Amino acid sequence: MTLTGWRLILNRVIFIPQRYVFGIMGLFALANSFTMRVCLSITIVTMVTHVPATEHIQGETCPDPSLAISDGSINKTVSAVIETARQKYDWDEKTQGLLLSAFYYGYVLTHLPGGLLAEKFGGKWTLGLSLLSTSVATVLTPWVVSMWGAVGLFIIRVVEGLGEGPVTPAFVLLMARWVPPSERSRFGAMIFGGAQIGNIAGPYISGLLLADGGDWANVFYVFGGLGIIWFIFFSLLCYSTPNSHPFISDEERNYLNANIVASGLHKKLPPVPFKALLRSVQLWVLVAAAVGHDWGYFTMITDLPKYFSDVLKFNIKDTGLMSALPYIAMYICSFIFASFCDLCIKKKWHSITTGRKIYTTLSSTTPAIFIILASYSGCDRTQAVGYFVASMAFMAGFYSSVKINAMDIAPNYAGTCSAFVNGLAAVSGIITPYLVGLLTPDQTLQQWRLAFWTIFVVLIGTNILYVIWGSGEQQWWDDVDKLGYPENWKHGQLKTRQADTEKKVVHPKHDHSPVL
Repeated sequence: MTLTGWRLILNRVIFIPQRYVFGIMGLFALANSFTMRVCLSITIVTMVTHVPATEHIQGETCPDPSLAISDGSINKTVSAVIETARQKYDWDEKTQGLLLSAFYYGYVLTHLPGGLLAEKFGGKWTLGLSLLSTSVATVLTPWVVSMWGAVGLFIIRVVEGLGEGPVTPAFVLLMARWVPPSERSRFGAMIFGGAQIGNIAGPYISGLLLADGGDWANVFYVFGGLGIIWFIFFSLLCYSTPNSHPFISDEERNYLNANIVASGLHKKLPPVPFKALLRSVQLWVLVAAAVGHDWGYFTMITDLPKYFSDVLKFNIKDTGLMSALPYIAMYICSFIFASFCDLCIKKKWHSITTGRKIYTTLSSTTPAIFIILASYSGCDRTQAVGYFVASMAFMAGFYSSVKINAMDIAPNYAGTCSAFVNGLAAVSGIITPYLVGLLTPDQTLQQWRLAFWTIFVVLIGTNILYVIWGSGEQQWWDDVDKLGYPENWKHGQLKTRQADTEKKVVHPKHDHSPVL
């Protein structure tokens, strides 16, 4: 049978719209990427040597319920922990902070190259091969640590970060090619909400695998193996554009071509207009908003398990469960916020710009308040967990705002812009774990409170910048053939492949944003 014949059969048999297949595979991709990213946050608790203190300082440290027994039992407990573990390492808080931040050293470096590669060669293989490399590195982690200790762990985590760097820009580009504007909030919640599935499954499954003296190496084998399995299915089912998909229905292809404005679907794009892109106020305030979100978010996913274990004294199994609860709330709320945002935009109750600002504010100021309330809840474990759950629930508004805003302001160059925004924002992942390690050497409540106040200041400050200058409109430099140059542009012609752009054209009716 010819290839055309097989395509006709597949068109009849496969009735699920292919953009939803892409969305489901995207959800699993983000879930896999985050389980591999966060698994060390739980595992490191069992990898390092811990000798429980026999007393606590009232008002500064929390009592350990497991120590409310006789001294003889304490000694037996400590001995059991040491004997049942695979291997223990004497890493202080500063070293642990450095190891937890290692992932983001690589993660930052490959964002922009990943976005450029996705725009040049397509998002499918850029995304697929990136996650495959991270999966293989994750599987190799136990062997590397056994050979080279902390140095080996630092290097392999950097390698994992290098692999995951292109994931977000590649997905934003794929969404710009596959998802119409009226569906983007929902798809953004579905795909990027996969991160919360990873944040839920990662700590919870890790806690189960590590309970009762479980081998910490199994955590890396399980999550790395799942990533390899995902790559196989993604390679077979997903494609870079609707027009290159071999078994998409004609109806869906025509619908997407008619409703998606990204010219990458219809013509070869000019080179990335870096001259204008780097002068765009709207892009820089989007960077600021992303930095604020990531500062709080990365602190939570990286250090919250340590807070539950070392400060609130949950055991390793309960630490995994408690660390998962905030992300369950975040995942559920991401769909609620996204559905309401899409409805309001579709009904024209507010503009895209207004919607992005509303949900950026919701996902910044509200979590900041709840995080501070958690820090003042002291050793009340129920209250602290409740506040952390509430903070992450409201942070879900991020997926209806900052995470997809690059597609609004630059649908044609969404990959590059997303890489630029997420790459700079990911610097927070380098700073926050190390900073927390420096601020909390003794794991006291007062030290952690200072760490949480830094999150509050960064979240509120960056949100103010975005509310003032943020935008949901396509920027002129994203399609100068269509939108022309703004009146205040004095930096020469943008390099394009279209001859008719040699003449400056000003479109006063379009909302041209100020340039730097």
